[in-house]
Amino acid sequence: MPAAVRHDWTRDEVVALFALPFNDLLFRSHAVHREHHDPNAVQVSTLLSIKTGGCPEDCAYCPQAARYDTGVQAQKLLEIDEVLQRARAAKDAGASRFCMGAAWRGPKDRDIPKVAAIVRAVKDLGLETCATLGLLGDGHAQALKDAGLDYYNHNIDTAPEFYGEIIHTRDYQDRLVTLEQVRDAGLKTCCGGIVGMGETREQRAGLLQALANLPAHPQSVPINQLVPVPGTPLADAEPLDPFEFVRAIAVARILMPRSIVRLSAGRQQMDDAVQALCFFAGAGSIFLGDKLLTTGNPDVAADHALFRRLDLHPMEVVEQANTVHADIAEGAAAGCGQGCGCSAAA
Repeated sequence: MPAAVRHDWTRDEVVALFALPFNDLLFRSHAVHREHHDPNAVQVSTLLSIKTGGCPEDCAYCPQAARYDTGVQAQKLLEIDEVLQRARAAKDAGASRFCMGAAWRGPKDRDIPKVAAIVRAVKDLGLETCATLGLLGDGHAQALKDAGLDYYNHNIDTAPEFYGEIIHTRDYQDRLVTLEQVRDAGLKTCCGGIVGMGETREQRAGLLQALANLPAHPQSVPINQLVPVPGTPLADAEPLDPFEFVRAIAVARILMPRSIVRLSAGRQQMDDAVQALCFFAGAGSIFLGDKLLTTGNPDVAADHALFRRLDLHPMEVVEQANTVHADIAEGAAAGCGQGCGCSAAA
């Protein structure tokens, strides 16, 4: 029987998944991954900071917070031509989705038309579009949807009970309100979190439980490993055991079987073997490019080489009913019937 899609996971159930013997957990998560996705296809995104630094928030992990001395200088919103130049390069390198981040607590009304124009221009290149702009105001999500935005990223970061240890300038509930606005506008959600911030395993379970129990599972679930940045409160955080990170990927796959789990920030600190385990455990997406918003990422040539060594191929972008979406172009048979692009024969 295919893995059921649930929104009622208990904390004890999720903790029990984390506690499974490593091989048993990976066996189970890979089986779920194979039920719903082509196990050899990886969705490829590129992330660009279109407005860097100067953020008034105090997220303990973030080098873009104005209150921390991290060497990141505040910059204005990029011009459309510069964004398009980067988007074309990303597409040429193999990315199918272009993600744009702005270091705001949230955009002002006057910012939305500028971002919408950028979204519209990137969409015209044949790329999926994603934006992460912080907390949204009334009508913002709909305006971005009308401009052609496909995904909105808004991470919940960590477990509800640990959230106050990481961020003090906004509440956990603020995150949920923006996610609700995004869903109500008909945008796809990209929502995940960060592990390795000093949380316990139970709190890692709490993060994934919260994601899985949202009213609708995010279509894209980025799992980030903390990249400690000098000048931030988490600069000296104890590194997370790599196999514990793989467990987080595996548990996310089991809890949200139809979502695409993204192996996100922190890959530069992982060796190829750990990344391969993450793909086996259920990761089906990466960021391509040697930089995320402000932190490093493996270079494009290294990722292309890794794909060749692991016999992975990128998901391709296809046009359907006037919308751009990622799909598995090769080998997609009848699938599960849920529109997730999976292959029943995989």
